[in-house]
Amino acid sequence: MGQTLAEKILSANSNTTAVAGSIVVVRVDLAFATDSTGPLTIRQFNESSIKTIYNREKTILFIDHSAPSPARELSNDHVFMRKFAEEKGIVLSEIGEGICHQLVAEDWANPGDVIVGADSHTVTGGALAAFATGMGSTDIAIAMTLGKTWLRVPESVKIIVSGRLPKGVYAKDIILHLIGRIGADGATYQSLEFGGDTVDKLPMSGRLTIANMAVEAGAKVGLFPSDNITKEYLHRMGRPEKYKALKADSDAVYESIIEIDAAKLEPTVSKPHTVDNTSLAKDLKGTRIDQVFIGTCTNARLDDIAIAAGILKGKKRHPHTRLVVGPASQEVMLGAIKEGYISSLMESGATIVPPGCTACLGVHMGVLGNGEACFSTANRNFKGRMGNPVSFIYLGSPATAAATAIRGEITDPREYL
Repeated sequence: MGQTLAEKILSANSNTTAVAGSIVVVRVDLAFATDSTGPLTIRQFNESSIKTIYNREKTILFIDHSAPSPARELSNDHVFMRKFAEEKGIVLSEIGEGICHQLVAEDWANPGDVIVGADSHTVTGGALAAFATGMGSTDIAIAMTLGKTWLRVPESVKIIVSGRLPKGVYAKDIILHLIGRIGADGATYQSLEFGGDTVDKLPMSGRLTIANMAVEAGAKVGLFPSDNITKEYLHRMGRPEKYKALKADSDAVYESIIEIDAAKLEPTVSKPHTVDNTSLAKDLKGTRIDQVFIGTCTNARLDDIAIAAGILKGKKRHPHTRLVVGPASQEVMLGAIKEGYISSLMESGATIVPPGCTACLGVHMGVLGNGEACFSTANRNFKGRMGNPVSFIYLGSPATAAATAIRGEITDPREYL
C-alpha cells in the first residue's frame, strides 16, 4: 500500500513505517519559538533536568511579534531571550529581520524535514514539503533538548485544484474558498495534501500562503509536493543541494478527496468573526473599511507587494481609509525597494512598517479603534485579533486589499485589473 506525503516524511524521520493513526518518535530538523512564546519555552527548558541544546544551529528564537518593542514588559522579554540565546549559543533572529515563518522558508525549511515551532502557523513550511507543525512551549522545549518529538501520524485529505486561475484570483482565494467549504474544524488533526495542475504551476509564494492557512481548517499540516517549483526556490534561496523530489505514492490512501475547479473561483473574503464565514468580494460591495493592512506571514511576500503596488500605482488610498504595509522580511523589503514597489505604495498614501508581525497580533502598528473595520491579508479574524474586541476584521488577497484601499469599501479587484 502506498504512502501519503505525511506518512513518507514521518517514516523517513522515525526509521519506521508511519501509518495514519500510529504514534511515532521523529527526529526534529528545526525547532523554534518567538517573542510571543519564547519566554515560556525558555522557562520550561530551564525547569528540565537536561540543560543542553541538542542542535544549536537548528534552534532559533525569533523576535518578530512585538518588534520593535512597544512596551517595557515586552522589552524585558526580549532581553531574556537575547541572554538565553547568547548563553546557549543558539540562533537569534533580531527585530526587523522578519517574520519567523517567512524566514524559515527563506533560510531553513527543506523537503522531508520535520519542523516544530511554538506558533500555530509553523505549518507554512509545508509549502516546501516539510512536515512543519505548531506545538506548545513545553513540547518545543523538549524538542530543543532532545532533538526529537512524538507525533500521532495524521490521516490525510487530498485537495486537487485543477484549471486555470481567472484574472484577479490568487492563492488566498483558493484557501479561503476551501475553508469556507469545509469549515474551520473541517480538517482537525489531518494532513491537507495539495495537488492538481493548478498547484503544479503555483509559485512558491502562493504555496506558502495556502500552507500557512491550513491550520485555519484545523489541520496538523498542509503539504505540497517537492517539484521543480521547489527546486527553483531553493536555488534562489542559496541552498540548491537541499532539493529532493518528494511526493505521495499514486496508490496512497486518503481519508477523503476534495476537488476544486480553479476556473470557477472568484475573489473571496472572510467576514467577521471566523475564517470560514466567507463571501465573494463582489457581494460585499459597500462595506466601509477604516484600515487596510497588507502584511503578515500569509501575504507579505514580494509577489504580494508587487500585486498590491500594481493596482495602487498612480492612485490614492481613500481619504477615510488608512493603508499599512509590512513586508515579511528584510529580503522582501529590499526587493520591494529595488523594484520601486515601496515608493509606489508610499505615493499612494501607504504607511510602511518594518518587517515583522506588526498589526496582525494587535500589539502595535495598527491597533483598531472601537467599531472600526480592517481589511487584512492576514490569516485570522476572531474578535480582538488586532487588539480590539469591538472592531471587525475582513480577510482577503493583496489584490482585494489594494482595491479596497482605493475605494474605502470592500471592492472586487477585477474592477482594477
